[in-house]
Amino acid sequence: MSPPVAPPPNRDSVTTIAADGSRRLLYPADTHGRFTRARQWSAAGLIVFYLSLPWIKVNGYPAVFLDITERRFHLFGLTLAAQDLWLMFFLITGVGFSLFFITALLGRIWCGWACPHTVFLDHVYRRIERWIDGDAVSRRALAAAPLTAGKFFKRALKHTLYVLVSAVITHLFLAYFVSLPAVWAMVSAAPVEHWSAFGFVAVYTGGLYFNFAWFREQLCIVICPYGRIQSALIDDNSLVIGYDAKRGEPRGKVGPPNAGACVACNRCVQVCPTGIDIRQGLQMECIGCTACIDACDDVMDRLHRPRGLIRYDSQTAFAGKTTRWLRPRTILYGVLLAVGATVATWALSTVRPANLGVTRITGAPYIVSADFVRNQFLVRLVNKRNEPARFVLRVGDAPAALRQTGLTSTIEVAALAEIVQPLVLQMPRAAYTGPFHFEMRVRDEAGTFHLERTAEFLGPEARLLREDEEDEKREHESKK
Repeated sequence: MSPPVAPPPNRDSVTTIAADGSRRLLYPADTHGRFTRARQWSAAGLIVFYLSLPWIKVNGYPAVFLDITERRFHLFGLTLAAQDLWLMFFLITGVGFSLFFITALLGRIWCGWACPHTVFLDHVYRRIERWIDGDAVSRRALAAAPLTAGKFFKRALKHTLYVLVSAVITHLFLAYFVSLPAVWAMVSAAPVEHWSAFGFVAVYTGGLYFNFAWFREQLCIVICPYGRIQSALIDDNSLVIGYDAKRGEPRGKVGPPNAGACVACNRCVQVCPTGIDIRQGLQMECIGCTACIDACDDVMDRLHRPRGLIRYDSQTAFAGKTTRWLRPRTILYGVLLAVGATVATWALSTVRPANLGVTRITGAPYIVSADFVRNQFLVRLVNKRNEPARFVLRVGDAPAALRQTGLTSTIEVAALAEIVQPLVLQMPRAAYTGPFHFEMRVRDEAGTFHLERTAEFLGPEARLLREDEEDEKREHESKK
């Protein structure tokens, strides 16, 4: 039984979807060339980087350790507490503006070179597939062949390796949140002892397996929004992968004097992981993987013709004009990125090795007794250092008559721990003149840093307090 022949790609429909709406599987051919080698080295570096982060210790903790349980986030030696999560705003917007700027300048270079989905699919899962099933022709023939013992063995071996690789990636991903020793302890114990972690690993492994074993390019085409918004991010001067129609058309065999450089070998289509024909122009499905460049350059080398029929260039350059790298959108995105980076740098510089929080105890906002007006607070002190620290807390910018009860001595907080203790402030009624603001100040015992939080001492208006005192006096005299 011969494998079915897929219709040629067109711009009106997605190649991977058949006319009846069913999925049409792709069998992209392998490529060899300068861009393929560069992407392999780049992918190897990214995979090693991803896999090594939980192993590399910085200040006693993994380089990236998002400790959800303890609400601590360790990023390359910088420790953030839950109160520092506002810094995530700069991370998210920074990634967004970086993506906008890079896309406006260099097209979808992220998708083809650095996207984790592309990196693992092209350089791990497809390598396993080619090692077991062979090249594109062999894979297509194997898919169309009836089930035999040999086919069953290959399928079982391939999918077993897919599951194992997916499980390894999942466990290392889990280590970002619980650390490698904790992952090993969970793996060594029975699943019932860590049901939540076991469920996460099972679901995440299944999701990776489904994606990389079957869904594949559909994630880029159907789910990922980046391909759909690229039309709003790029313009005719953005660097993209394109076909030089002026040089390549009209297509024809080698020999005729009026034929273009393209010999219609369709090698660029055969190697495309999303099944498009790059000669039809820039398309949403193109992920910028450079496979068509290496395939076309190989054909040009064999024909002793110049390379670059398919190449990195802008649509403006393909039209014979000069590419403008500085233009309104690249300037705007660059300025926004620079401003965001500057603000983010300043924000990170404000991070301290401890956090101070002051909240009012629930209930009455203040208490008035015969002699005092009293406010009650809860002070939360977080030590983000990997060693115990001692702190001194004082009240500042307050009337001299204000009295502090609690937290008057040096406070010791364990490494990466926090304490919550009550603080009572009292103001003599005779000295009280109305609500006022004050500063809660904390410094470490060594004096290397200090923290301040503004709070408000509440109470009745002074006029009402005086009226109450006069009423009490009259009542007392009347009893005499």
